[in-house]
Amino acid sequence: MNGELLTSSFDMAWVAVSFMVSVVGAYTALWVVPSVAGPRGGQVNWFNAGLSGLALGGVGIWSMHFLGMLAYEVPLAVGYRPLELVVSLVAAVVVSAIAIGYMAARAFSWRRLLLAGPLAGLGVAVMHYLGMYGMRFRGYFDWSLGIVALSVGIAMVAASAALWLAFHTRRRAHRAIASLVMGVAVCTMHYTGMAAASVVCTTANRTSFLPGLLRPSDLGLAITVVALGVALMVACDVLVQRWHSGERRGLQT
Repeated sequence: MNGELLTSSFDMAWVAVSFMVSVVGAYTALWVVPSVAGPRGGQVNWFNAGLSGLALGGVGIWSMHFLGMLAYEVPLAVGYRPLELVVSLVAAVVVSAIAIGYMAARAFSWRRLLLAGPLAGLGVAVMHYLGMYGMRFRGYFDWSLGIVALSVGIAMVAASAALWLAFHTRRRAHRAIASLVMGVAVCTMHYTGMAAASVVCTTANRTSFLPGLLRPSDLGLAITVVALGVALMVACDVLVQRWHSGERRGLQT
């Protein structure tokens, strides 16, 4: 199929917002992780694992991913299919929650990390490329398979690092530093994945949107507000749980 290879760039303001949202999601997830392990060995609080997965997968990874896609500028009308938007969100949250719950079920071990980390990374990569598949325009992507493979490798390493940090950070300062590291790792994976795709235009009318798609102008502010709102909701829920837990301990003494 013939077409014109287009030059792309990034809106650095949206890049900065995507990094900020990723860091906020990572920090919230790290804050929840200590409450995922149950009071006795082998027990997992799957509700809190879900909250942590929502913060890490839904805010730190998925929201960052789509804000990063909105930062991607190409001289062509681009829209997003709602189905891939929703499925990729569910995938990011579920994979993150399962990985965190699996790690919390037993005392930390490198063997468990070397299984959970790469599998979680593959889940993140699937979410990323599913999201890119949902990005529709009058043309197609020309993929560099070498860079795709590199991005998958980065996702696996980043997910492994995220899980290690999740179970080795307790102090607030360490958690903040770990969140910045996770934000850098997630963004590196995302923008490497974006670099794997070149846009080839196959239409003379570059301003024409395909029907039935969400437009970028509909998504940016909404995703940012919802992501930060979800992070705040998760944090408030954990605070309430800890308050009730403290009250119960006080009544028992």
